[in-house]
Amino acid sequence: MLAGVLLLIFLPPLVAKDLCKDSQDGFKVRLSIKTALGDDAYEWNESEMFLFRSTLAYAMRKQTKQDTYNITNILVCNDTQRVSFVFVVTSPDDPDQLIPKEQIEEAVRQNKHRINNAFLLSDMTLEFVGIPPTLAAPIIYDTEPWLIVFGVVIGAVAVGIVALLMSTVSKKRRAKEKAAGLSEEDEGTVKENGTALSGLGGKEGVYNQTFSNDNRFTEL
Repeated sequence: MLAGVLLLIFLPPLVAKDLCKDSQDGFKVRLSIKTALGDDAYEWNESEMFLFRSTLAYAMRKQTKQDTYNITNILVCNDTQRVSFVFVVTSPDDPDQLIPKEQIEEAVRQNKHRINNAFLLSDMTLEFVGIPPTLAAPIIYDTEPWLIVFGVVIGAVAVGIVALLMSTVSKKRRAKEKAAGLSEEDEGTVKENGTALSGLGGKEGVYNQTFSNDNRFTEL
């Protein structure tokens, strides 16, 4: 009689351990508490494991929309002092039936941020081996960044072209004005015997006093 009672007490945990160790539907978990929290790191103990099993039961309830999952459906094995272990999930309807790995992965991915927050960890310090880290929601811009860059580049090119054209026109205008000024100066100046005479005005030429005096002496 006593042997039968002892068998009933110890058989379920042994069966559960076997389900966990021999299953292909389990996931290994690694926690880097010291790395994440440094001097504020807490000790991993049975209470923390209870919290982990509770969060997994919560995740399964959210994913399946069934309130029948409890911590008894979360079996843990192969735990180490470096805080790593393997867990499986059993069916609420049949403790000997394991939940498929794909369904567990979906539940973890949908609730990973809640699991991380429960232990003050992140995707990098609370790792479910075989389940990729959750990705942050992509940022949606009102205007595409490449379009902004394209507009800036096109604007800079347009400003450069306009500046170049204005510089060319300005140089041509200054050269034309300079040439016109020189032409007007040449027209208003007569160079004779190396002396510049300006503003002649008439057609009779220049009165030369030398020739006038010579004519006077000739008459004498």
